[in-house]
Amino acid sequence: MTIKVYNTLTKRKEEFVPMAPGQVRMYVCGVTPYNHPHVGNARPFVTWDVIRRFLEHEGYDVTHVQNFTDVDDKIINTANKEGVQWFDICNRYIDSYFEVMDKLNVKRAHVYPRVSEHMEEIVGTVQKLIDNGHAYVVDGDVYYSVESFANYGCLSGRNLEDMQAGARVDVDERKHHPMDFALWKAAKPGEPSWDSPWGKGRPGWHIECSTMSMKYLGEQFDLHGGGSDLIFPHHENEIAQSEGCTHKSPFVKYWLHNGFITVNEEKMSKSLGNFFMVIDILKSFDPETLRFFIVETHYRSPLDFSDARLNEAKKSLARLANAKKGLQELAAKMGAGPTPRSLALRNEAAKLRQNFMDAMADDFNTALAISYMFELAKKINAYKAEIGEGKPDGKLVDTWQKVFTEMCSIIGILENRESNREQTEAPKEADPEAAAIEAAIARRAEAKKNKDYKLADQIRAELAAKGITLQDTPQRVKWTRG
Repeated sequence: MTIKVYNTLTKRKEEFVPMAPGQVRMYVCGVTPYNHPHVGNARPFVTWDVIRRFLEHEGYDVTHVQNFTDVDDKIINTANKEGVQWFDICNRYIDSYFEVMDKLNVKRAHVYPRVSEHMEEIVGTVQKLIDNGHAYVVDGDVYYSVESFANYGCLSGRNLEDMQAGARVDVDERKHHPMDFALWKAAKPGEPSWDSPWGKGRPGWHIECSTMSMKYLGEQFDLHGGGSDLIFPHHENEIAQSEGCTHKSPFVKYWLHNGFITVNEEKMSKSLGNFFMVIDILKSFDPETLRFFIVETHYRSPLDFSDARLNEAKKSLARLANAKKGLQELAAKMGAGPTPRSLALRNEAAKLRQNFMDAMADDFNTALAISYMFELAKKINAYKAEIGEGKPDGKLVDTWQKVFTEMCSIIGILENRESNREQTEAPKEADPEAAAIEAAIARRAEAKKNKDYKLADQIRAELAAKGITLQDTPQRVKWTRG
């Protein structure tokens, strides 16, 4: 089947042809874990989950990479306010991310690289950009020279003259051009820092994604996704960095961006007080309702969030669930042979399936695809009412079940969640002592969060007395038996 995608880079819909036959390499910009995921975070991850599901359905071997920006000003500020380490904040909200996305039936990516775990590679990328004449050092900071990259603005459609004219008067005078951006920031007091040839510091925002995507997917790959708000400057700068580093173009063949979320037709923002965390939404609505609400709209279109819209999604999803239940009831009956009516319905089922797949192949048009699910549900309900207590066409019911299940698996709804959810680790045998140690570590973490450092030290001492050594790392607390 020919798949077409709207490519932000070329501003048109194109046939999707991956660089390596049968393989798709895709990178999705992840969260900055300084708070719980909000509904704006949920949209791209649900969107890319559906895209991945459809590509895998079509037989592609997909490698899905999604980062965590675990070194950032917002994380540092949150940690300082709470009086904890920056990595404590990261670990807390990365856990929250997985909890929420598991509930939304989002498949786990194959790799979740963290900035803090890739400093050596990031420093190497920055050094290569300096060596290639695309970056310069000023007082321990390293900046990318946008004038050194001829195609700067190719993704967003902006040009440097307009950008310079619109730059603020108070722009950093040390920069060669107002739009030059930081690749490496010199260390400031109270901030985490790492060694580099230019002194202690930490990466700028954009360099992480260039470095980590190329590490896990290669210097050129197929798909890169994120919200429309990332087109400029983040994704624009990724292109400049990556192609400036490798001298290979295109860095990414297809750029896909989901539309904005509004709340009651106003832009979602903290200042307007309409910023909704997923954990709060799920207090009133089932996770599957939220997922269905997101996929009912084509990913590139704006999505207006409101309780009324969520209630509409809830009712619509219930109609599909009712059809699934009706199918199960039909399947439980003794099957009969075909009738002219059931033969016609078999043919219509095949057409609806094809229409669904055609819609998905046309830039992943979930809105249109789902309309065919409702058509199928309508036919199931009508047929069930027609035959009453009679025997159904067994082949028709079997066909409907296969088609309906196939559709649901691509959209990611009405599935057997426990069997479908992928696990990142194999189940481990129960270890009562290990469980007790983990519980003590959790109590210590809570004590540190509450600034009860005396209790935290006491718990560490108690564990040490039992031969348990703790090691605090940026990712987690590791422990070993003595």
